[in-house]
Amino acid sequence: MLSTIRYHLLPLLQLYLLGLKVLLVQLLSRSFRLPVMPRQDGKVAIVTGGGRGIGYEVVRHMARLGAHVVIGGRDEQECLAAVRKIREEYKEAKVEFKKLDLASLQSVRQFVQSFKERDLPLNILVNNAGVMLVPEGCTEDGFEQHFGVNYLGHFLLTWLLLDTLKDSGKCGHFSRVINVSSSAHCIGKIRLNDLNNCYCYSAHAAYCQSKLALLLFSSHLHQELQRGGFPVSSCAVDPGMVDTELYRHLWTPFRLAQSAIARLLFKAPAEGAATVLYAALSPALEGDLEGGYWANGCREMTTPPTFDPKLQLSLWETSLQLLELQ
Repeated sequence: MLSTIRYHLLPLLQLYLLGLKVLLVQLLSRSFRLPVMPRQDGKVAIVTGGGRGIGYEVVRHMARLGAHVVIGGRDEQECLAAVRKIREEYKEAKVEFKKLDLASLQSVRQFVQSFKERDLPLNILVNNAGVMLVPEGCTEDGFEQHFGVNYLGHFLLTWLLLDTLKDSGKCGHFSRVINVSSSAHCIGKIRLNDLNNCYCYSAHAAYCQSKLALLLFSSHLHQELQRGGFPVSSCAVDPGMVDTELYRHLWTPFRLAQSAIARLLFKAPAEGAATVLYAALSPALEGDLEGGYWANGCREMTTPPTFDPKLQLSLWETSLQLLELQ
């Protein structure tokens, strides 16, 4: 009984109470409005999950500013429809779709190989795609879905593209890695001996763990890049509570309530994309030495585990081992 409460009920209550708190703060705060960003002609960006929601708005805005944007997504029909829609709106838009299934390490490797064969630069990588509260299951490679898709797939994608990011950056024009996390990271726990949540599965705990893992990765990556003197920065962004399809796996009573109030109380996808775009494009962050965690247009402090260098390094090394990169 106590085990059920600890591993199932507690994470559920924590996540929904956190969601209520975030929603109240969001309603009482002025939503960040993206300033006018400079043209991005000549720059190349990759946005995962760019076929809908926040990702689509990020792609759309970057394309409008002249960037060449590659949408990496699993749903070919949805992503191609997004490409057509953007090209209809902006006739000169340079936007394309390439198949990328973050639940398959082979797909990630194929995507990177295909991209590198074109000898394009890479100035911006937005790790946006994600799943939330999906039923218990494993990725193609045997990883728990939240951990595999939200974190490990993006870890591998970033790792394989690092050389291109480094070569594309230069002093005053750093390449940027933007990891879309969530406020849910603050109630996440990293269990290095059970990253797949095999002991006692909770979709709520697994989601929170994956978002904390992404934040730890983002912070450690930034430190590694700074120590190496590379012209690349890494930061994490919390877009807030946004009216997207991400919530479709909520517990049924909450899903019904969310559907009823989302359009009234949640941010629109374009609002959710604002801080992501600011972190990716703002000249004010050029050569940023801090990276950090961003929400509603501002750099914010976050929970102590995020700054734990031992935890960051342990997760980093464990991830390299799981991906057979060492």
